[in-house]
Amino acid sequence: MDAAEFRKRGKEMVDYVADYLEKIEKRQVFPDVEPGYLRPLIADSAPQDPESFEDVFKDIEKIIMPGVTHWHSPYFFAYFPAASSFPALLADMLCGGIGCVGFSWAASPACTELETVMLDWLGKMVNLPEEFLAGKDGQGGGVIQGSASEATLIALLAARTKTIRQVQSEKPELTEAEIMGRLVAYASDQAHSSVERAALIGAVKIKNVPSDDTFSVCGSALKKVLDEDKAAGLIPFFFCATLGTTPCCSFDKLLELGPICNKENIWMHIDAAYAGSAFICPEFRHLLNGVEFADSFNFNPHKWLLVNFDCSAMWVKKRSDLIGAFKLEPLYLQHHHQESGLVTDYRHWQIPLGRRFRSLKLWFVLRMYGVKGLQEHIRKHVGLSHQFEHLVLQDERFELCAEVVLGLVCFRLKGSNELNEALLKSINDAKKIHLVPCHLREKFVLRFAICSRTVESTHIKFAWQHISQLATDLLKTWEQNHHQQ
Repeated sequence: MDAAEFRKRGKEMVDYVADYLEKIEKRQVFPDVEPGYLRPLIADSAPQDPESFEDVFKDIEKIIMPGVTHWHSPYFFAYFPAASSFPALLADMLCGGIGCVGFSWAASPACTELETVMLDWLGKMVNLPEEFLAGKDGQGGGVIQGSASEATLIALLAARTKTIRQVQSEKPELTEAEIMGRLVAYASDQAHSSVERAALIGAVKIKNVPSDDTFSVCGSALKKVLDEDKAAGLIPFFFCATLGTTPCCSFDKLLELGPICNKENIWMHIDAAYAGSAFICPEFRHLLNGVEFADSFNFNPHKWLLVNFDCSAMWVKKRSDLIGAFKLEPLYLQHHHQESGLVTDYRHWQIPLGRRFRSLKLWFVLRMYGVKGLQEHIRKHVGLSHQFEHLVLQDERFELCAEVVLGLVCFRLKGSNELNEALLKSINDAKKIHLVPCHLREKFVLRFAICSRTVESTHIKFAWQHISQLATDLLKTWEQNHHQQ
């Protein structure tokens, strides 16, 4: 394909993507395929001779689309949102076109510098304390990671290195292995599984701190676990606080937890993967109060800020803590500006060496929506979740299972877990809308997350009528079966 054909085919592809997104609600939100559906539809091995673009293009609808779960459908209410917008898609095309690998400043100055400035923009939008910003000569700064899981892992590894060095300076007789064996990380029993996975990869113990009846961790719960562990000779070194937990969007109590972590010299990382985007709205910013005690903070613009995956924003108060943990300087990666102090080499801030020009997406979206446009998007979603909440409350067969703060409603039929499992199965088997469940304590709960950029009040009403009708049908058969038994 030469440039002339690329122009032509590129325009066709843009039209295809625009049509796909404009007409997405006509597609069934969840596919009808069985595992292994795709292999028989394509050849056993790559073609020896080139095929035409037409042949490839034809196969998108034939082979790919039947197996796509349509995350951007207004009938998709599962997981958390995956952001998407036309400005972000255009920026991603440009990113692919420039095709740089921005591991150092010299590898692509614009790629590095735009990222630093965009994370300062974003940090100011959520009103982060000054010390998290790079500014002209700050100690902190932001970086784009691939996901919140990566950000948690990076923070945990940096905290581990920092603690080992600290303990060794105080007790030189201890080997690194002896210290490692005594390190403990902590997170809420509601925290995302990626926190436990970070500890697994970091080869350190992790303990769940029990959450209270609002599914939040409070200071006294953390203090109790820390006191027990210190008495047993363990070394607490890392606590991951969650703002907007995955099961029910609960918020750990930062103002109680932060001072404890600071006093005990424990790295506090804040994972606000989903909820963080909402902090650009003044009415939700109080949920971030206490961030001043944290060492690192992360949220995903690729969830709720109209920037498509992947774009996970992470800030640290002291970038030297990250760089100190991961810095290696082979000759082939060095460049003559690296000691100038003005230069960031993001390879020291992340796990992979290579990195895409992801800040272009942020730049396009922040400029083309403006802070006001993004605030409107968040507020619209929160409004729709309250609309769904009111519909649930009007039906005495159902109950709410957690406070509705942002765009997630946790609800269930009053009754057994089996009954609710059957309801979810009938919802997802019908494939008109898509939901996923969670466990809250011993209860099987349905999660209704407002996801799509194009979701409207009508889609919420449709979803509720559909759920309500399926519940009516289910309760009839359920009662008959139970009478027969």
